[in-house]
This record gives sequence, structure tokens and C-alpha cells, in this order.
Amino acid sequence: MAGNRRLYLPEHSWCTDSERRQAAGIPDEVRFATKPRLAWEMIAAALDARGGSTVGDRRRGVRTGPAASCRPGGPRDWLRSGRRLLYRVRINSGRTPIRADTVADRLPEAAWHRQNAGAGAKGLRYYDWAWIHIGTGEHRHLLIRRNPTTRELAFYLCWSPTAAPLAELVRVAGNRWSVEECFQAAKGQVGLDHHQVRNWTSWHRHVTLAMLALAFLATVAADAAPDQPADPLTTPGAATRSR
Repeated sequence: MAGNRRLYLPEHSWCTDSERRQAAGIPDEVRFATKPRLAWEMIAAALDARGGSTVGDRRRGVRTGPAASCRPGGPRDWLRSGRRLLYRVRINSGRTPIRADTVADRLPEAAWHRQNAGAGAKGLRYYDWAWIHIGTGEHRHLLIRRNPTTRELAFYLCWSPTAAPLAELVRVAGNRWSVEECFQAAKGQVGLDHHQVRNWTSWHRHVTLAMLALAFLATVAADAAPDQPADPLTTPGAATRSR
């Protein structure tokens, strides 16, 4: 999507330098925005383009909600999803504040379930996953990922408009790697990061064409790839039973 790219401009070295802005052709209405803010603008543009209030795989009923649906925190809380959480969450129907890593330490071994988070460079990524209800909302969970070998932990805040099984939350969390791999492919295959000219218009043209070229290659590769068998460890039924 052409709207799904934003150029980050440092506040002091670019945004407040009128001479530099003019030389680069930056529109007057463009003001400094943090990277989280730019991310939220791209999310909002994607939602508007789809004409709906959710983003995700509509065929399987998996959606990650926009910030407006994640009150009371708004954009900030929703954009935290997928980031490592070392601050406090609330359990026991919102009555008990506790650190996320402390929650993980107190979980019994039976709370952990081996799930596939998607394919990686070395094959399917299997981790141990646990989840616990947080806050007062019906469909808010803390999702915890544990490396079976190193025992390293990662944390995710999850929200869904309806009940979602563990496997669906794991699948959405695993999409993070797909995004990183997409950026790597864009840089290596279509030169996304090879732009050398410091000009507002030329940068947007270059990035748009690179994204279009990558989308074309991805579509061709997807059409040529054979269908993959379903993973029995991540079927919705298995996840529901593991809850």
C-alpha cells in the first residue's frame, strides 16, 4: 500500500532546520513525529483503506484491534503489543499489580504448552507458551514465550474482540518475525535501503517502487510454492484443549 511508508525526520537536525527542509523539498505541513506515532499513522491508514476496524486474517477470524478499541490506553497501549514487557500487569480481575516476569516465574510447568510460532530460516519455530488473563477486560491476556533450550522469556500483551485460542495468539505473535524477514528481503532483493538522495519526493518514489517490486516477487513466489500441510500442534482445537 502506497500510504504504508513514513520517513522519520529527526527533530533537531531536520524538523527545526528550515533551510535544510526547503533544500530537501519537505512540505511545510510535515512536523516532527516519533517512530511510534508514525507507526500508528500507518496502522490507521491501513484500517481506513480496508474500510473496517480491525486488521488481520479475516478468513480465520484472527484480528489485532486498533487503538480506539483498546481503551483506556489508546494508541500507546496497543502499540506495546508484541514488545518485551518488564513492567507491571494486573491479574486477579485487575486487583493485583505484578511484574510480568514474576508471573512467568510463578507458573507451574503444566501451564506451558509447546506451540509452533511459524516458519523461520531454520524451519518451524517451536517455543513453550503460557497465557494468563489480565486486567478487567474479557479478552485481555499476557502471552509468555519461553525458549525450550535457553529458558529465555518474551512477553506480549494481547487483546481480541472475541475469544481467541492460544494457537491464534501464538500465530499473531509469530508474525513479528515475518515483518523482520520482509524488511531483510526488501533490502537485499529490491534495494529498499539503497536510496542515496536526500530529497523528500525522491525518497517516497524510491520506497514506493521498492515495496511494489517486493509485493510482486512475493506474489509470484507464493503462487509457485506448494501447499504446506497443517501443523497438528497449532490447530485451533488443540489450542482450546491446552487452555
